Amino acid sequence: MSIDLSTTLSWTTASGDAATMLGELQPNILKAHVRDHLSALFLAFGDAAEARAFLVSVTGKMKSAKAHLDEVGAFKAEAGGGTPYVGVGLTAAGYRALGVENFPQDKAFLRGMTAPDTRRQLNDPPRSTFDPGYRGEIHAVVLVGDATDKAMAARHNEVLGLLPDSAAVLAEETGLGRVNARGEGIEHFGYVDGRSQPLFLTEDVDAEKNNTDGINVWNPASPLEQVLVPDTAAPDPGVHFGSYFVFRKLEQNVRRFKQAEADLADTLGLTGEARDRAGAMIIGRFEDGTPLTTQREDGAESPVSNNFTYDSDRAALKCPFQAHIRKTNPRGSGGAEDPADERRHLMARRGVTYGERPDDPNADVPPAARPSGGVGLLFMAFNSRLGNQFEFTQSVWADNPGFPIVDGVTPGLDPVIGQGQRGSSDYTVDWGGSAQRTAGPVPQSVTLRGGEYFFMPSLAFLRAL
Repeated sequence: MSIDLSTTLSWTTASGDAATMLGELQPNILKAHVRDHLSALFLAFGDAAEARAFLVSVTGKMKSAKAHLDEVGAFKAEAGGGTPYVGVGLTAAGYRALGVENFPQDKAFLRGMTAPDTRRQLNDPPRSTFDPGYRGEIHAVVLVGDATDKAMAARHNEVLGLLPDSAAVLAEETGLGRVNARGEGIEHFGYVDGRSQPLFLTEDVDAEKNNTDGINVWNPASPLEQVLVPDTAAPDPGVHFGSYFVFRKLEQNVRRFKQAEADLADTLGLTGEARDRAGAMIIGRFEDGTPLTTQREDGAESPVSNNFTYDSDRAALKCPFQAHIRKTNPRGSGGAEDPADERRHLMARRGVTYGERPDDPNADVPPAARPSGGVGLLFMAFNSRLGNQFEFTQSVWADNPGFPIVDGVTPGLDPVIGQGQRGSSDYTVDWGGSAQRTAGPVPQSVTLRGGEYFFMPSLAFLRAL
């Protein structure tokens, strides 16, 4: 195999095996695909032959990673628009239902997200509490996404038209991207989302270096081996690759979270605009994405800086140890591993919000005016090793009150996605100051409503079915 997985890939100059790989790889793995409007169809197969024929026909609606990147290049050159994204993932049970034996064998993938051992490891709620479509065995997911609802809906209907009667749609989720006043993607608590991502393409690393405030402090470049996996069931695993895909439907109780922000501000005695710092101490960034460790108030440049570490805030006098982004990307400050090993836990996140609401997430309104359910995040992420990336991040970082490891300090759970018994935490009263106050637990405002592990195989595998 002549593809160098130990570094990033230049797609514009890719040749030989690397070019073949891009031509058979699904989009959205190496680079996010526009999916402001998204449909996620979760399927169960009843007849192996009909299921195989369905997947072959769906492959005719799909494009490769190379085609997607070409579309991005053409769009930037104002030489054309894009086409809808169609992605296909299979569970371990799905591979068995198709009669495929030599599929990728990641231990967590074989176990599945809903297995009792996985649930205990992740502190997930009982499967019986999931939305109905996620309580049984899922075989496949088909994702359809685009920038407009019209284009997404048309391709979605084409996919449904191919579905045989022997297959069942167990659940369908509809993603609807949200943006702030600057056009940047946000989640339902109102914060800029998805900013800090591992980058696998040399061109994207160069853009981060040249079009933002640089990469000299935090370099987002990540090797291909952090997201790509040889597709062992494909005709040529040496050039045919896929990726393990995590899907989790996370419902957000916005009212509860906004009340927690207000309660923390009250506990710390924050008034006026300084009250915004309470929410930033829970997240680690202000709503506009400004990192709390770099400045005491919002108003950073756009795009928001990602070129920072916690080296200048080792005592967490600015950004608390338990802040969400510090727990899930400690940037070399975790205290358990060297920075290079720590980076290997990062995933390629591709989530999109779901649910509609009448209020503006960034408006200054009381918590009672916020939704208490029905909205949230369709969390999606690509991994090369589920146990060392998604599961590690959730169980060893987010759910671990003792992480990051700091002498004499128990940071507590991740206040956003942490699952388990929550305790009190310490916060500095003044940004960068030494006076601290202990605040009660931030109540859990994010609830898992369903999900599963999938493998997104190569187009070559799907065509060969």
